[in-house]
Parts: sequence; structure tokens; C-alpha cells
Amino acid sequence: MRAINAIRMGGVDVLPLVEGGKGVAVSNGLSAGMWALAGGVGTFSAVNADSYDAAGRPIPQLYHGRTRRERHEELISYAVQGALAQARRAWEITGGKGRIHANILWEMGGAERIITEVLEQAKGLIHGITCGAGMPYRLSEIAARFGVHYYPIVSSARAFNALWKRAYSKTAELLGGVVYEDPWLAGGHNGLSNGEDPTRPEDPLPRVAALRKVMNGFGLNETPIIMAGGVWCLEEWEHWIDNPELGPVAFQFGTRPLLTQESPIGDAWKQKLLTLKEGDVFLNKFSPTGFYSSAVNNGFIQELRERNERQVAYTTEAIGEHVAEYGVGPRKRIVYLTNPDLGRVYGWEQQGFTEALRTPESTLVFVTPEKAREILEDQAACMGCLSSCRFSNWAQQEPDFTNGKKADPRSFCIQKTLQNIAHESDNPDAVEHNLMFSGHNAYRFAKDPFYSNGFIPTVKQLVERMLTGR
Repeated sequence: MRAINAIRMGGVDVLPLVEGGKGVAVSNGLSAGMWALAGGVGTFSAVNADSYDAAGRPIPQLYHGRTRRERHEELISYAVQGALAQARRAWEITGGKGRIHANILWEMGGAERIITEVLEQAKGLIHGITCGAGMPYRLSEIAARFGVHYYPIVSSARAFNALWKRAYSKTAELLGGVVYEDPWLAGGHNGLSNGEDPTRPEDPLPRVAALRKVMNGFGLNETPIIMAGGVWCLEEWEHWIDNPELGPVAFQFGTRPLLTQESPIGDAWKQKLLTLKEGDVFLNKFSPTGFYSSAVNNGFIQELRERNERQVAYTTEAIGEHVAEYGVGPRKRIVYLTNPDLGRVYGWEQQGFTEALRTPESTLVFVTPEKAREILEDQAACMGCLSSCRFSNWAQQEPDFTNGKKADPRSFCIQKTLQNIAHESDNPDAVEHNLMFSGHNAYRFAKDPFYSNGFIPTVKQLVERMLTGR
């Protein structure tokens, strides 16, 4: 195994080990601070992070506004206060000596406002902004305003080329690194393009080499590339280290830090990770963002799969084979199905799936009355956590604050389920029935001897293990 030496990133020398920033309250100031204290780069999630009361208890993110716009303002306030709380916590753990990054999603609701307000109030606490989920053109402008380094997340050389030419070339000196997030292996939302097949993973090395070639063409030869997605142990990536074709490389770990003593997730979630098998994490397109995402195939995902399978096309007039009348909703407004589809609908109704909900693609999905109430209540309670949401039809652009489409009942409220699993994951039922993002290597917890007999390391022990290459 090659020696794992420090790398120059963001103007300082750090171990080439970066903690991945994970969603709502899953990478926090404690985990980030301990990672930075061990010599790597700690990353807390600035996506609706927890803030605390005087007794140190997380403040529940409850919404009282009557309209979506009012609740959206509450969401932004919660997000700012939560990010500040985690930044301060990480700084206190490191004594201001470690490197702390804040991770933010460009497509989250109010992203620019949130990161701007956080940086205004957290001067000296945050050393870098990691940002993906979309094309964050204005990221460099915000970073320059506060003198912090920025780390865009891309999944292709083409994406970085566009970002550089449109914006980043103006603030090259603050580009701390470029995160290459593998769209087939990373956890959470993935940057698969329309021309890429989700079922046919590509080798990341040629894709990263192409990214390096583009970066070198812009004079960024010494700017690190951070490989994210699929990284478990560095001995499997030894051919990447000191590889002249790739230049300086660091590695981002998102999945393995979940299973540490400092990780904020509950014990039921941690125990679930120790039981996963290969194939239990897979790409799906249920997310209200419209992006593919990778998650554990638990009861939550299974219900979404089944819901989407109970679906038939309809027309509002008798056309072609759509001649079978069917009444939808309390007033039983007539739509037209094909005769075979009508037979399927009768079968679903006999199983209790009696409520038909319209989708934007002129189809009906069939659910139980209880699930229909839950879907409609969640849509009505929308607080605009995304810049645009296909589940609720929210969009943050004025004046209408809508994406112009019908709300899509085939998706779900992502804020609700991520808050639930983050704060109730001591409960096995909550782990089974909420969205559990994960990288595709999570099955390796059950196979890696480091975790035998249910061993859960500290962050320090995990980093020491990684430095051996394993």
C-alpha cells in the first residue's frame, strides 16, 4: 500500500480523507469536528440542520404559517440557525484548528439566502462550501464575497467545463477542489445525465481522468479532485494515488462515517447497516427532485414501488381503446380507461386500494384511503424545502410559486421523511418506513472484519483504519 500523505487543499495541508456531507441532521458538527480533529476535512450538512434549546435539546422544526410562502420563510430561518449551531459545534471541538466544510444542496429551497446568511454570521468558523445537486453557478460568487474556498460537486468533465466558463474562471484562486461524485455509486441524489444508463455503471477512472484533462487546460493542475462514491478502503484505490494522469486526489467517505460512535443516527439505523446485503441499495427515481437517488430498499421504498405499479392511463373523452367509464374522486367524475385496465382497477379495489389519484402524466395511481389522506395532507403542508418539487408542485420563483404542473402523488415529502429518520432512528419501525439514503457499498459493513461482532468505531479509530488502506 502506498503511503497516504497530506495533500494541499484550500490553502492548507490535510489528510486526503474528506467526510461526505449527508442530508438532514446526519452529518453534524460533532461528526465533522471529530473528523477534522483526526486530520481530515470534516463536513457538516447545512440542509435543515438541527439547532438547540438552552438545555442542548434539538428544536423540533414545526411550521405554523398558513401559506406555503410563510412556511418557506420559517424553513429558511430553521436552516440558518441549524447551520450556525453545527458550525459553532464543529469549531469548538477542533479549537478552530481543523478544516470544516459546510455542505449545501443548490436545489434546496432558499439555498443562496441560507448559505449567504450563514457565512455572514459564521465568519472564521467555516473554511469551505461543498455544493452539488444542480449547477451552482453562483457558488463561486458567494464564496468570494466571504473569502472561503468552494468545492463544486460534479459527475462529469462536461459539467465542470460549463461551470468554469460561465462563472468559476473569475474566482479561480478560491476553488479549493472539485468533487467528482460517481452517479452510480454515491449515496443520496445522483447526477445521472439523460444520456447515461442507470443500469450500466461506468468505470470512474476514465471519467475522472477526463475531468483532470479539462481542469489542466484551465491551469488547475494542482487543484485536487475529490473522488466521492464507492470508496470503502484506499488499498482498492492505490492506483489512483500519485497517478500523474489524475494529479492530486483526495477521497470522500459518505457511508462509512455513518457507523461511528459520534454519528448522530440512532442505534436501529446503525444496526440495520450491519445487516445489509449486496443489492439492498439501488437507484430509484421516486425523489420529488426528479433526480435519481440511491437508498436502502426498505418498506418505504417498497411502498413507493408498489404504488407506482398500481397505475393506469386515462383520457377525459372516449378515444381509441379508452372506452371504459370510471368515476374518480368524491364526485365520481368520469374518465375513460381501457377494458383490461378497468379489470386491473377492480382487482386493486378488492385489495383495499380504492382511492384514485391523478398524476401530471394523465394516469391514475391507486392507494388506500389512509395513504391518500397522508399524501394530500403532506402536499398541503409543503414548506418549500426544494427549489422545485414535483410532489407538491411548489417552486420558489415568484409570482406564482408553482412549477406549473399538477402535484405528483407517485413521489413523497422528502423533508418529512428525512426529518423522521434523522430524529427517530432509534426506532426500528421508523428505519423501515422512512427514506434511508445510502451509498451502494453499505453491504460491506456486514463483510468487513473491522466491524465484526457489531463493533462500532470512533471517528478517530475509523480514520486510523483508513490510513492503513483498509
